Amino acid sequence: MTELKNIRDYYKPIQPAVSVNDNEISYQEILPNKEIENYIYCFWQLKTQNPLHQDYNYRVVSDGCIDIFFDHKQPNENFVMGFCRKYTRFPIGKEFDYIGIRFLPSAFPILFNIDAKTLSNQSQELNNVLPSFSEWINSVIKPSDSFNTITKTLDKKIIEFSKNQNIRHDHRFLEALNLIFQKNGYLDTEKDLAIGLSPRQLRRIFNFYIGTTAKSFSNVVRFQHILNAKPSKQSLKESKLYFDVGFFDQAHFIKNFKTYYGVTPSEAFH
Repeated sequence: MTELKNIRDYYKPIQPAVSVNDNEISYQEILPNKEIENYIYCFWQLKTQNPLHQDYNYRVVSDGCIDIFFDHKQPNENFVMGFCRKYTRFPIGKEFDYIGIRFLPSAFPILFNIDAKTLSNQSQELNNVLPSFSEWINSVIKPSDSFNTITKTLDKKIIEFSKNQNIRHDHRFLEALNLIFQKNGYLDTEKDLAIGLSPRQLRRIFNFYIGTTAKSFSNVVRFQHILNAKPSKQSLKESKLYFDVGFFDQAHFIKNFKTYYGVTPSEAFH
């Protein structure tokens, strides 16, 4: 769907690379087929190379996306995670192998006609949201399949599914979304999103397509813009990056960053 192309062009949702000693954990992403690249940002895999000595807490930072994920060894263990207003820690044990689908903002509700607000700030069993898709994962994905093989299977499934859907979306919503991306999340959502909607209507469509308000989503886009800038620890001290994205001082910037990442900028970019 060409109307959604700007989302992928403007927005690159980053999850921090796993960093542990001895390469005990690997994280990789594979791009989707071109036919669905306006819906899917990537397929991802997070796995241990060898059993760890202690339980691992995986930090998921705010990225504005909705993910479907499952246990590679037990595909019947499949879940969906909605928009998150702050970072989340998952205790996932000493040995794991998870595979996921990261949907671009608004793509999940557009494809499946699911109200994103019902998924926000939580992870829940996929069977409660998309029972047929949950059962398909359980019946088709095999623990013996490689990550590459599974991504091709997921590609095919989602391509077929998208072609059979009567996909509709709100053009005013997409206009507002593009404005947020163009401004890197730094804008006054009440004044700058003058797209012919009342504040109540704007709140309603953002809750449906994103899972939160336009202002809350803009804050995440601003945070992701900072991640994409990849500032060094030294440049954070010398530059005024936080002024460029609307923070009045460094203390305000650091507090906001910790909400979405869980650590300070200097720790994150070390």
